[in-house]
Amino acid sequence: GIHIFCGKKTGRINVTLRQFFISYLKLFYMDLLHRLEYWGDRHHPKWMDIVRIALGLFLIYKGIDFLNNMSDLVTLMSTQTSFGSFTYILAGHYSVFAHILGGILLTFGVLTRFACIIQIPVLIGAIFFVSTNKEMLRPYSELILSILVLLLLIYFLIAGNGPLSVKMSDK
Repeated sequence: GIHIFCGKKTGRINVTLRQFFISYLKLFYMDLLHRLEYWGDRHHPKWMDIVRIALGLFLIYKGIDFLNNMSDLVTLMSTQTSFGSFTYILAGHYSVFAHILGGILLTFGVLTRFACIIQIPVLIGAIFFVSTNKEMLRPYSELILSILVLLLLIYFLIAGNGPLSVKMSDK
């Protein structure tokens, strides 16, 4: 391993090259995340909070809509891919859970980044399933709506919740 001397002969620390690079990467990415969070906190107009609240309400609506039409959702997935039926049911329930829980969190501005992270895979899957549809070029396509929601989720993942949100105590 690499020996780092701390000034005394007894202060020798053994660090392998792998440990050194892992700690460097953790430090670099954590610094990047802190800089993105700082930028998001400083550059967040209040009108985007209205967009966040509307996005949250829309996702709650879509989650309830998916829940009411679960069989149609599972049928759509089964015609597009060739996984087992348990996988379709699990993905359908995850979509409902992510939309309803994530929509509630986005609406109130609580754990906004977590809400975005749990919904981004659902939206990527929606873009995949909708883009294989024959009617994707019709006016007001679901593909355009899915891409718009995905872009908004990525924005709120970076920007955070904003000034119009429920504040959680630090305790």
